[in-house]
Amino acid sequence: MAPHPGGLTGTRRGPAVRAEALTRTYGGRRVLDGLDLTLAPGEFAALVGRSGSGKSTLLRALAGIDHGTGAAGTLSAPEDISVVFQDARLLPWKRVLDNVTLGLTAPDAAARGRTALAEVGLAGRERAWPTELSGGEQQRVALARSLVRDPQLLLADEPFGALDALTRMRMHTLLRRLWDLHQPAVLLVTHDVDEAIALADRVLVLEEGRIAADLPVELPAPRSPGSPAYTGLRARLLTLLGVTDEQPATAAPGGPA
Repeated sequence: MAPHPGGLTGTRRGPAVRAEALTRTYGGRRVLDGLDLTLAPGEFAALVGRSGSGKSTLLRALAGIDHGTGAAGTLSAPEDISVVFQDARLLPWKRVLDNVTLGLTAPDAAARGRTALAEVGLAGRERAWPTELSGGEQQRVALARSLVRDPQLLLADEPFGALDALTRMRMHTLLRRLWDLHQPAVLLVTHDVDEAIALADRVLVLEEGRIAADLPVELPAPRSPGSPAYTGLRARLLTLLGVTDEQPATAAPGGPA
């Protein structure tokens, strides 16, 4: 099926995502302004930008949940898409396994759910209630829920923003391992430049609704924050984001994105 203006079409060949001249308008304001973007199957990309640059708007467009907006341009994406949010968004009246398999109708749904929980280190917690889990464990359940369907595209909207520093580091390692296991294309929205460099193989800088820079992360694993290549890429990204050395290393949080 050929792409059509402002809409989503499923595809299993070619790029995982292709957007051309993509525009989204809210209340007369162009949040996305003729944006062009291509993601290859299995590619891990991070999206950074100042508040209001259109990051979350782009994710909603890719997920097909931006109804009621002014739309133009073309957009094609896979049929199988999962989204992980900053808030785990677990249903408190359902146990952990039921949260993971929510909406699955396959006969092996429970078995797939248990496998997904084992992959995120929560084997044996299938019968737990969400309120019995820590914040990091709840995000692990959210990751299991997003990957149990083996999506072709995983959209992650600041999934670790509410976690403490040590838990975030553990979640970074887990996400890269899960990506290596399942190989979806990933688009990670983050305000944290260091998180983008640590996780992604390509960092996109969004500015005024367009991709202002597209930088490969050509760093060997493990990615050492003290290496010249790391510090050079970090400095370049901070400059693009208008952040000086005296300011925090995250793109200014808060406000609509």
